[in-house]
Parts: sequence; C-alpha cells; structure tokens
Amino acid sequence: MKVSQVSFRNFRRLEDVQFSLEDDHTVFVGPNNSGKTSAVSAFRLFFDRGGEFTVNDFTVVCLSELDRYGQDSGMNASSLPTIEMDIWLSIDPDTEFGRVFSLLHDVSTDFDKVGIRLRYCIHDGQLLRDEYTTMVPATEGKRQKSLSQFLQKVPKLSRYFSTRYYALSIEGSEIKETEIESKEGKRTLNSLIRVDFIDAQRGIHDQDSGRVNRLSAAFSAYYNSNLEKPAENEAANRVIDENNSRLTAHYDTHFKPLLAVISELGVPSAHDRVLRLVSSMSAQDALQGSTELFYVDEVLKHELPEAYNGLGFKNLIYIAIQLNHYHAQWLSTESGREVCQLIFIEEPEVHLHAQVQQVFIANISRILHETAKALGMGEVTPQLAISTHSSHIVDAVEFDKIRYFCRVPLKSQIGNVSASPSATKILNLHDFRPSPEPLRALTTAEEQLGAEAKEALLAELKKQQQQATIDFLKKYLKLTHCDLFFADATILVEGTVEKLLLPQMIEKNAKLLLNRYVTILEVGGAYAHKLSSLLSFIGTPFLVITDIDTVDAADARRACRADKAGARTSNAALKSLLAKSTRDELVALKSEEQLVQSGQCFVTFQKPIKVGEDEMHGRTLEETFIYENLAIFKGDEQISIGLGLTATMTRDEIIEKVYGEVRDQSFKKTEFALAIASSQVVWTTPVYIVEGLKWLEERLSPIAKAEAL
Repeated sequence: MKVSQVSFRNFRRLEDVQFSLEDDHTVFVGPNNSGKTSAVSAFRLFFDRGGEFTVNDFTVVCLSELDRYGQDSGMNASSLPTIEMDIWLSIDPDTEFGRVFSLLHDVSTDFDKVGIRLRYCIHDGQLLRDEYTTMVPATEGKRQKSLSQFLQKVPKLSRYFSTRYYALSIEGSEIKETEIESKEGKRTLNSLIRVDFIDAQRGIHDQDSGRVNRLSAAFSAYYNSNLEKPAENEAANRVIDENNSRLTAHYDTHFKPLLAVISELGVPSAHDRVLRLVSSMSAQDALQGSTELFYVDEVLKHELPEAYNGLGFKNLIYIAIQLNHYHAQWLSTESGREVCQLIFIEEPEVHLHAQVQQVFIANISRILHETAKALGMGEVTPQLAISTHSSHIVDAVEFDKIRYFCRVPLKSQIGNVSASPSATKILNLHDFRPSPEPLRALTTAEEQLGAEAKEALLAELKKQQQQATIDFLKKYLKLTHCDLFFADATILVEGTVEKLLLPQMIEKNAKLLLNRYVTILEVGGAYAHKLSSLLSFIGTPFLVITDIDTVDAADARRACRADKAGARTSNAALKSLLAKSTRDELVALKSEEQLVQSGQCFVTFQKPIKVGEDEMHGRTLEETFIYENLAIFKGDEQISIGLGLTATMTRDEIIEKVYGEVRDQSFKKTEFALAIASSQVVWTTPVYIVEGLKWLEERLSPIAKAEAL
C-alpha cells in the first residue's frame, strides 16, 4: 500500500490543491512562501505529530466567514469553513482488504484504491458564539474584536473545533463521503499510515556542547531503540577500561551497517577520516549506553571528537541516522504495524555542498531498499517527500518526481492582474506536455497514404516531437541546475553578451527586479520556445530577449542586414511564439502583440530606432548596442573594440561597417561584453531590452504589493 494522492482545502495558502506521491520519493520545489512547508505542516497537525490547529491555519478568505458568524446570530454553525485533507491509497485488494474494510462503501465492488477524508470543523458552534459574545461584549452595537481576532487569543481551538473522518468512494465523476465514528476513523488512519518528519532546523552546530553532543545523542538513541544491547557487567566498576574496549568492538559490529549506509551517501569521502563510535563510560554511566562520536585517521591512529568536523558532514549523518531509525522502528513493530510509511525531509541541502546533495538524493531510496532486504522485509520501504530549495537536488531527480508549488491568486481573484499571489497551485511535471510545433513536411510517399494511415502518421509524428522536446528540457535543466523552479520570474536571453550585460541593464532600468528572484537562462533563438512550454506550465512569468536574425528571402542560409527589403527571420523562437516570419511583420507588431502565453510571456527583439536624424536597425544585440551608443564607439573610441568607426562616416557606411565587423569570425562577443561591463563610460541599454525589463518589472509588481501589506 502506498499513498497515491493528497488534497488540501482551506489550509493556509493551500486553498484548494491536490498532488500525487511517487512510490519511492517525491520532491517538492518552488519559490519561498509557495506552500511547501504548509503541506508538511498539515500532515503534522492532522496526524497529531506536534502542535494544534489555530485560527491562522484557515485560508484568509475563511476568516471573513468566521467573522460573519460572530456578527450574524441567525447564521448556522454548519456553514462555517472547514479545513480538509483527502488521502488516497493504492492497495492490493487480495492482501490488504482487511486493513481498509472500514473505508469501503461497497465491498462487492472491485477496487484498487481507497480514500479517507479528514475534516477539521466546528463541533460546538453555540459554545463558540456564547463565549465570544460574553467575553467581547458589544458597545453601542459594535464589538471591539472580530470573531477571528477573538479566536487568536483562545488557548486551544479544540474547545470548539475537532477532526471528523470520512470514507471516500468514487461514483462516476463525483467523490462521495461516508462519515466514520471519530475513534474508529482515527484508529483506521493510524493503522494505515505512519508519518515521520526530519525538519530543516535540526539544531546541529559547531559548538562543543559537552561529551554527549547532538550526533552522539542521535547514535545513542538509534542504538537504544533498534540494536542489541550488551549484557550487564556487575564488575563494571573494576573493569571499566576492559568494558570500554569490549563495547567499542560491540559498536563496531552493530553500527557497521548504519555507517555503511552513511558511506554510500558520499561521507566520508576518499580523503576523509573514517567514522568510529568509541565507548567512553565512567563508573556512573557505564550502564547507560554512553557513547561519543570520533573521527579516526586509520593511518596515524589519531582520533578527533565530533565537534572537529563540519556542519554539512554532521547534517548528512544526522539525516541518515534519522531515516534509518524511523524505517527500523516501522519495520520492527511486532503487531499492528502501519501498512505504509511516509517520511518528510525538509531542506536536506542545509550545509551540504552541491556534490553531496546530488549523491544523497541519487542513493537514498536504493539504500532504504537494501536496508529492508537486509532485515528480511523484502520491498517494504517508506515513501519520502523531500522539500528543497536546491537546484542541485532537483538536477539529480527524475523529471516526473517533481511537484512544483507556484504562487497564484485566490480563486475569487483569478483574472485580476493586480491580485496578490496569496494561494498555491501544485503542478505535477509528469502531466507536462509541450506546446505543439510545426511538424516536418511529409514525403511524397507519405502524402499519398490513405486518410486513416495519414492521420495515424501525423499523430505519431506529433508524439515523437513532444517526446523530443521533453528530452531536450530534461537535458537542458540538468545543465542549468533547474534554477527556474525557485524563481519569481525567468529571463531567456540569446547568448553570452546578453547574460553578461543584463545585470547592469537591470540596475540601470528596472531596479525592482534586483529585489526579485529572477533567473537568467542563456538559450539562444533556437530553443527559447521549447522552454516557454515548461514555463507556461508552471506559471512563471518570463521574458524572452532574442535577436531578429534576418536572412535573405531567397536563401534562408544567408544572413542579411536587418534593413534589407523582404528579409525574413531565421529565429525559431520568434516564428513559434509570435507566428511571424518576415522582418516587416515583426517590426509592425505593437507591444501588446508581443505578449503571448496568455499574458505570461513578453517577447522582445530589435526594431528600427532613431539615431540622431537617421534610422538604424540592428540584426543582433551587438549591432543594436553599437547603434544606440555610437558616441562611445567612434571618434576617440572611449570603448575600444577595434570597430574602426569614425566621426565622418555616413549612415550607410556605419551600418555596413558594424554589420560586417560583428559578422566577422574574428569578432569576440565575450570580449565585447566584458569591455562594456568593465568600462566606466556611461552607456545606454537598447530600447527593446528596456521595454522587456519594464514589462517584467510591472508584471512582478503584485508580488511587491503583497509583501508590503
């Protein structure tokens, strides 16, 4: 049995979301404050694993309903908002039927999944109203505190609210619920699912807090809970040294599997000392399993205590200990063991460098499988839900295992472009399908196929094209460390020059973006439209800064000046995103026509500009930058890049010279960008880039407004 799908309603940012879980590990990603921690907290609260619900756990739109109940004496308590979690489990009906019997609506029906709903709701509305009206009396018909404000001061919300349980069944396209008695519902839930948590703030530090510090205590707890203990030695006071030696050997034997697990996660590395647990008993605590963690140099026979190693090392060891501890506890439950286990790991990347992060995520599920097999439990392994802000971890994860948490407006605010993103939407990358692109031309033989065969061929070509795009994105994301999954917005640029100069251009023209998490990806004109499908899917605003890349109308392989009559574009992104292929069509577009993907993307490129009395049109960023900054490239050449421009040149001579120099193979684009970036000369950002940056700045302004509230 595994947890297959989870839904939340009215819990903090999670107004109405659902997501699936993989059988081994699922990775939660997304920008800060996008709801990842809320999803984990909901499990903690519904499973009574620490803390209690408060009024602030209700989605913000629910608070007005609570306040209305406090004002309207005729309002029925049954209409008050509730917090809900639905859990669907995939099961084997042949072996797990008995464990889920209380969740079955119709035992005669074939099934392979069951569902349970947990609803946190009012159980004594009259008591709530009475105590509110008594403790917050009305003065001149008005109360000083709303009901939601009153509830913020209530020590325990459980005085008025409690959790109710329901069995779920699917009838047609609807989900039906059947209430289960509370004790039976809670017993059923706890008999099916065990949840454990490894939190981000693990309290690991470099301070030497005494002999038994954090990791040593973790090893000791693991030992006491899961491993064989040595027999008592009544002569401990007399032979303490001998027992220390024996216990150290005992630990060597019993901790060998756990230390092997840690080593498979990449720690210690080939150049590190090995780990060894050394007994350090005194007469007073000899029988209390006292241990310290030492780092041993096997060549020099030198031991260092735990405090002498780094935070990342400690963090990884601690995660490994806790994972194995929770797994072993679950497997060793002799009676009534939960059918499945779900372990949440929050931000495992804390203090870990990139390579260790990737080794961790790449190996952890395999290690848990091996642990289960070593204990004779076959494939009995937990499901891991890992929330992270690490692009390195995402880089090592299969595409389909990612769940992207994006910030969206509340349902009542959808369509309002100025609405703050106060809710969450969770996207499963397994469901991603790229936007269709033009298919290749059919051969003469293919054109002659019958209608049915031709339709089947086109369907197959479309499928192959989509798979090719997905394969490209997977490879590209690995190369770029998946930063776009954590960004407020993304800028797709043509090449190195744009990427090097864009930070200064943002500083000059769109300072708000300096306070936003904006990822700049270099993709070229041939691939921006492929990434646009993914960015559109995850809901991230993005700006495409690309080149018009004009080519001769008679020969698409031959580049030409951007002002040449009848020129076309060779830029695949422009043709795909804007559905225009000629220079004249592109130049004629208004700003609002460059807004695509339902307003989520703005595409900007070179257009004709006025330079003094002359009109000039650059084919690339380099050309356009020179035209708009002619004064610093000619005459005394304040920025010297060997263009050979002079103050006496005519418009046509300048354009021909610049076009030829930039096109020449000897032109070093990176040196061009570095010369500009390092210069103290004041230069101007090309108009088309300013236009795009201003759009993105305005597009992100609702986030700024929301944070200011």
